[in-house]
Amino acid sequence: MDIHQTEEQQVEAIKSFWSANGNAIIAGLAIGFAGFIGLNYYNDHKLQQELNTSEAYQTMVESTSEDSEAFEAAGKAFIAENSDSSYAMLTAIALAKAAAEKQDWVQAETYLTTAIEKSVDEGIKAIASVRLARVQLQLEKYDQALTTLAAKLPASFDASVEEIKGDIYFKQGKNELARNAYQAAIDGATEGGANPALQMKLDDLAQAINLSK
Repeated sequence: MDIHQTEEQQVEAIKSFWSANGNAIIAGLAIGFAGFIGLNYYNDHKLQQELNTSEAYQTMVESTSEDSEAFEAAGKAFIAENSDSSYAMLTAIALAKAAAEKQDWVQAETYLTTAIEKSVDEGIKAIASVRLARVQLQLEKYDQALTTLAAKLPASFDASVEEIKGDIYFKQGKNELARNAYQAAIDGATEGGANPALQMKLDDLAQAINLSK
Protein backbone atom coordinates (compact mmCIF):
# COMPACT_ATOMS: atom_id res chain seq x y z
CA MET A 1 0.00 0.00 0.00
CA ASP A 2 1.22 3.50 -0.82
CA ILE A 3 2.36 5.43 2.22
CA HIS A 4 0.15 8.31 1.03
CA GLN A 5 -3.46 7.11 1.19
CA THR A 6 -5.09 9.84 -0.90
CA GLU A 7 -4.22 12.36 -3.63
CA GLU A 8 -4.76 15.12 -1.08
CA GLN A 9 -2.13 13.59 1.17
CA GLN A 10 0.32 13.31 -1.77
CA VAL A 11 -0.24 16.96 -2.65
CA GLU A 12 0.28 18.00 0.96
CA ALA A 13 3.48 15.95 1.11
CA ILE A 14 4.81 17.62 -2.05
CA LYS A 15 3.91 21.06 -0.69
CA SER A 16 5.70 20.28 2.55
CA PHE A 17 8.79 19.02 0.70
CA TRP A 18 8.96 22.15 -1.49
CA SER A 19 8.34 24.36 1.49
CA ALA A 20 11.35 22.85 3.22
CA ASN A 21 13.67 22.29 0.25
CA GLY A 22 12.41 24.33 -2.69
CA ASN A 23 14.70 27.31 -2.25
CA ALA A 24 17.79 25.10 -2.01
CA ILE A 25 16.83 23.13 -5.12
CA ILE A 26 16.12 26.27 -7.14
CA ALA A 27 19.41 27.81 -5.99
CA GLY A 28 21.25 24.62 -6.96
CA LEU A 29 19.67 24.60 -10.40
CA ALA A 30 20.52 28.27 -10.86
CA ILE A 31 24.14 27.71 -9.88
CA GLY A 32 24.36 24.65 -12.12
CA PHE A 33 22.92 26.54 -15.07
CA ALA A 34 25.24 29.47 -14.45
CA GLY A 35 28.14 27.03 -14.26
CA PHE A 36 27.10 25.46 -17.56
CA ILE A 37 26.95 28.88 -19.22
CA GLY A 38 30.27 29.82 -17.62
CA LEU A 39 31.93 26.58 -18.74
CA ASN A 40 30.75 27.07 -22.30
CA TYR A 41 32.00 30.63 -22.23
CA TYR A 42 35.34 29.46 -20.86
CA ASN A 43 35.66 26.74 -23.50
CA ASP A 44 34.70 29.13 -26.30
CA HIS A 45 37.13 31.73 -24.98
CA LYS A 46 39.91 29.14 -24.68
CA LEU A 47 39.26 27.91 -28.21
CA GLN A 48 39.35 31.46 -29.56
CA GLN A 49 42.64 32.05 -27.78
CA GLU A 50 44.14 28.93 -29.35
CA LEU A 51 42.91 29.98 -32.78
CA ASN A 52 44.40 33.45 -32.32
CA THR A 53 47.71 31.96 -31.18
CA SER A 54 47.75 29.56 -34.12
CA GLU A 55 47.16 32.41 -36.56
CA ALA A 56 49.88 34.50 -34.90
CA TYR A 57 52.30 31.56 -35.16
CA GLN A 58 51.55 31.00 -38.84
CA THR A 59 51.91 34.71 -39.56
CA MET A 60 55.24 34.85 -37.76
CA VAL A 61 56.63 31.83 -39.61
CA GLU A 62 55.45 33.01 -43.02
CA SER A 63 56.57 36.62 -42.59
CA THR A 64 60.10 35.72 -41.45
CA SER A 65 60.76 32.58 -43.49
CA GLU A 66 63.38 34.31 -45.65
CA ASP A 67 65.11 36.20 -42.83
CA SER A 68 66.71 34.15 -40.05
CA GLU A 69 67.50 37.19 -37.90
CA ALA A 70 63.93 38.44 -38.15
CA PHE A 71 62.64 34.97 -37.31
CA GLU A 72 64.84 34.78 -34.21
CA ALA A 73 63.66 38.18 -32.97
CA ALA A 74 60.01 37.40 -33.73
CA GLY A 75 60.33 33.92 -32.22
CA LYS A 76 61.69 35.24 -28.93
CA ALA A 77 58.88 37.77 -28.74
CA PHE A 78 56.31 35.09 -29.58
CA ILE A 79 57.52 32.78 -26.79
CA ALA A 80 57.43 35.65 -24.30
CA GLU A 81 53.88 36.59 -25.31
CA ASN A 82 52.53 33.04 -25.55
CA SER A 83 54.51 31.19 -22.90
CA ASP A 84 51.57 28.97 -21.90
CA SER A 85 50.80 27.85 -25.44
CA SER A 86 51.98 24.67 -27.12
CA TYR A 87 53.14 26.89 -29.97
CA ALA A 88 55.85 28.28 -27.67
CA MET A 89 57.37 24.79 -27.64
CA LEU A 90 57.28 24.53 -31.45
CA THR A 91 58.82 27.98 -31.79
CA ALA A 92 61.63 27.11 -29.37
CA ILE A 93 62.44 23.94 -31.34
CA ALA A 94 62.50 25.89 -34.61
CA LEU A 95 64.79 28.51 -33.08
CA ALA A 96 67.08 25.76 -31.78
CA LYS A 97 67.29 24.22 -35.26
CA ALA A 98 68.21 27.60 -36.76
CA ALA A 99 70.88 28.12 -34.09
CA ALA A 100 72.33 24.63 -34.65
CA GLU A 101 72.59 25.28 -38.38
CA LYS A 102 74.82 28.24 -37.49
CA GLN A 103 76.66 26.04 -34.97
CA ASP A 104 75.59 28.37 -32.21
CA TRP A 105 75.41 25.50 -29.75
CA VAL A 106 75.00 27.65 -26.65
CA GLN A 107 71.90 29.33 -28.07
CA ALA A 108 70.57 26.01 -29.36
CA GLU A 109 70.93 24.55 -25.85
CA THR A 110 68.94 27.44 -24.39
CA TYR A 111 66.11 27.09 -26.90
CA LEU A 112 65.88 23.31 -26.50
CA THR A 113 65.78 23.64 -22.72
CA THR A 114 62.90 26.07 -23.17
CA ALA A 115 61.14 23.64 -25.52
CA ILE A 116 61.37 20.85 -22.94
CA GLU A 117 60.03 23.11 -20.19
CA LYS A 118 57.11 24.24 -22.38
CA SER A 119 56.32 20.81 -23.78
CA VAL A 120 52.84 19.35 -23.35
CA ASP A 121 53.47 16.45 -25.72
CA GLU A 122 55.70 13.52 -24.74
CA GLY A 123 56.79 12.86 -28.32
CA ILE A 124 57.86 16.45 -28.96
CA LYS A 125 59.54 16.56 -25.56
CA ALA A 126 61.52 13.45 -26.45
CA ILE A 127 62.65 14.99 -29.76
CA ALA A 128 63.80 18.11 -27.92
CA SER A 129 65.61 15.99 -25.30
CA VAL A 130 67.50 13.95 -27.89
CA ARG A 131 68.49 17.10 -29.76
CA LEU A 132 69.55 18.75 -26.51
CA ALA A 133 71.84 15.82 -25.70
CA ARG A 134 73.46 16.13 -29.14
CA VAL A 135 74.00 19.85 -28.58
CA GLN A 136 75.50 19.20 -25.14
CA LEU A 137 77.81 16.67 -26.79
CA GLN A 138 79.00 19.42 -29.13
CA LEU A 139 79.60 21.63 -26.09
CA GLU A 140 81.55 18.78 -24.45
CA LYS A 141 79.06 18.73 -21.59
CA TYR A 142 79.20 14.96 -21.46
CA ASP A 143 77.77 14.40 -18.00
CA GLN A 144 74.91 16.82 -18.66
CA ALA A 145 74.16 15.07 -21.93
CA LEU A 146 73.97 11.71 -20.16
CA THR A 147 71.66 13.25 -17.57
CA THR A 148 69.43 14.58 -20.35
CA LEU A 149 69.25 11.11 -21.88
CA ALA A 150 68.43 9.55 -18.50
CA ALA A 151 64.95 11.10 -18.63
CA LYS A 152 62.13 8.66 -19.33
CA LEU A 153 61.49 8.81 -23.07
CA PRO A 154 59.19 6.76 -25.32
CA ALA A 155 60.65 3.38 -26.33
CA SER A 156 60.74 4.48 -29.98
CA PHE A 157 63.67 6.76 -29.06
CA ASP A 158 65.79 4.01 -27.48
CA ALA A 159 68.03 3.54 -30.52
CA SER A 160 68.73 7.28 -30.82
CA VAL A 161 69.46 7.52 -27.10
CA GLU A 162 71.92 4.61 -27.23
CA GLU A 163 73.69 6.01 -30.29
CA ILE A 164 74.23 9.37 -28.60
CA LYS A 165 75.44 7.59 -25.48
CA GLY A 166 77.92 5.76 -27.68
CA ASP A 167 79.16 9.07 -29.12
CA ILE A 168 79.56 10.49 -25.61
CA TYR A 169 81.45 7.47 -24.29
CA PHE A 170 83.67 7.50 -27.36
CA LYS A 171 84.56 11.15 -26.73
CA GLN A 172 85.32 10.27 -23.12
CA GLY A 173 87.60 7.43 -24.22
CA LYS A 174 85.29 4.81 -22.70
CA ASN A 175 85.50 2.49 -25.67
CA GLU A 176 83.84 -0.57 -24.15
CA LEU A 177 80.85 1.44 -23.00
CA ALA A 178 80.71 3.09 -26.41
CA ARG A 179 80.72 -0.27 -28.18
CA ASN A 180 77.94 -1.61 -25.94
CA ALA A 181 75.86 1.50 -26.58
CA TYR A 182 76.35 1.33 -30.36
CA GLN A 183 75.43 -2.34 -30.37
CA ALA A 184 72.31 -1.60 -28.33
CA ALA A 185 71.41 1.13 -30.82
CA ILE A 186 71.81 -1.28 -33.73
CA ASP A 187 69.74 -3.94 -31.97
CA GLY A 188 67.07 -1.38 -31.16
CA ALA A 189 66.93 -0.09 -34.72
CA THR A 190 66.58 -3.52 -36.35
CA GLU A 191 62.84 -3.20 -36.86
CA GLY A 192 63.27 0.13 -38.61
CA GLY A 193 66.08 -1.12 -40.83
CA ALA A 194 69.87 -1.04 -40.54
CA ASN A 195 71.69 2.24 -40.09
CA PRO A 196 74.90 2.16 -42.21
CA ALA A 197 76.38 5.18 -40.43
CA LEU A 198 75.82 3.58 -37.04
CA GLN A 199 77.32 0.28 -38.18
CA MET A 200 80.33 2.22 -39.46
CA LYS A 201 80.77 3.83 -36.04
CA LEU A 202 80.76 0.40 -34.42
CA ASP A 203 83.22 -1.03 -36.96
CA ASP A 204 85.59 1.92 -36.58
CA LEU A 205 85.41 1.63 -32.81
CA ALA A 206 86.13 -2.10 -32.91
CA GLN A 207 89.15 -1.45 -35.09
CA ALA A 208 90.38 1.25 -32.72
CA ILE A 209 89.98 -1.10 -29.74
CA ASN A 210 91.94 -3.85 -31.54
CA LEU A 211 94.74 -1.45 -32.46
CA SER A 212 95.02 -0.28 -28.87
CA LYS A 213 95.57 -3.81 -27.60
